[in-house]
Amino acid sequence: MRQASSATISSTDTNYLHRIHVGAFDLDTDEPRTLGGQGAAPAPFDYYLASLSACTAITLRMYAQRKGWSLGEFRAELTLSFDDQGTAHIHRKLYSDQPLTSEQWNRLLEIAAKTPVTKVMSNGAVITSEAVAADT
Repeated sequence: MRQASSATISSTDTNYLHRIHVGAFDLDTDEPRTLGGQGAAPAPFDYYLASLSACTAITLRMYAQRKGWSLGEFRAELTLSFDDQGTAHIHRKLYSDQPLTSEQWNRLLEIAAKTPVTKVMSNGAVITSEAVAADT
């Protein structure tokens, strides 16, 4: 199996505030005040949407460049909601300040549905866990 990425998260002395190290980057995560956090950093679902929006923007930019299309200033707005059964629903709105044909938009929407992060989020991932004792 090929490792694609890794992340480490460590707690702080401030309730739900945690430090994340991923690649060469350090990020923080927290919960909103309404959930007992300090609201000092994005919450886990914020990063979930950020991951999908980043993959969408980068993949569509790569595709457009290969086709010789100018996306100009591209923007994706994502919303996450949960239905009464607890199923997550994500809606993406894509914007470009360039005049694109309906055929170009249709193709971009097809590509958006196939981005790597979209596929993992749609198909799910096998998630395993293990406990590592403090003395090891």
